[in-house]
Amino acid sequence: MRTISLALAGILFGVPLAAQTLEQRIARAPDGLVRLSFAAREGVCGNGQNINWGDRNNRDGWTSECDAGPVRVAVDVQGGEVTSVHAYVGGRWRSVDRQVTDLGAVSSRAAAEYFLALAERGGPAKGDPLLPAILADSITIWPQLIRIGKNTSVKSSIRKQAVFWLSQEAGTEATKGLTELAENEREDQDVRKQAVFALSQLRNNDGVPTMIRLARTDRDPVIRKQAIFWLGQSGDPRAVAFFEEVLTHKP
Repeated sequence: MRTISLALAGILFGVPLAAQTLEQRIARAPDGLVRLSFAAREGVCGNGQNINWGDRNNRDGWTSECDAGPVRVAVDVQGGEVTSVHAYVGGRWRSVDRQVTDLGAVSSRAAAEYFLALAERGGPAKGDPLLPAILADSITIWPQLIRIGKNTSVKSSIRKQAVFWLSQEAGTEATKGLTELAENEREDQDVRKQAVFALSQLRNNDGVPTMIRLARTDRDPVIRKQAIFWLGQSGDPRAVAFFEEVLTHKP
């Protein structure tokens, strides 16, 4: 295996490292793997395979083996283009029989901005380019997730992922963005279905009012059915009252 270090890469490409953006450094890497790492947001830990976000303790007094970062990302580059992105927390790199360019530790903000931009450009063929951005420390990304979710020029699979991650952010403004996506009847149906699911995952059942509106009035029967299903899973009194109203007035 050949490995190009951070310092050697700067010499080979003839551009001072301090002057290169992360995008440039990755694009100029030779064909193979580009590895980088950055600080994980609070509450994120992993064992190299699974990534946990939240409390790793349970009420029985058990604590799982879970490393609190850093986030490590393997980017597959072919001809200057990214073909896959895979993120890990915990574990360690091992030797592989491929060209490896190790960028070492980078700014979490720079990493998040790079992977968000990569996703908005269409993303790689494999992996989730949004996951590294979600895991990055000290950056708020829900505005970019809303923009990606609404951007009809981005492929549907990435837009759906953006909507899913919005539900995990669950801030007030993020909720507004989900509502707009779910209620837009001109929007792609699969993206709308993902938005309804994301609304069902919001804390404190904050998505229930929107789902009730969709169940009542949306012109797409698939979206109405989706809203009704997730209302049934919510156990919220407002959903129960809605079902009672529908059944009481059923011809």
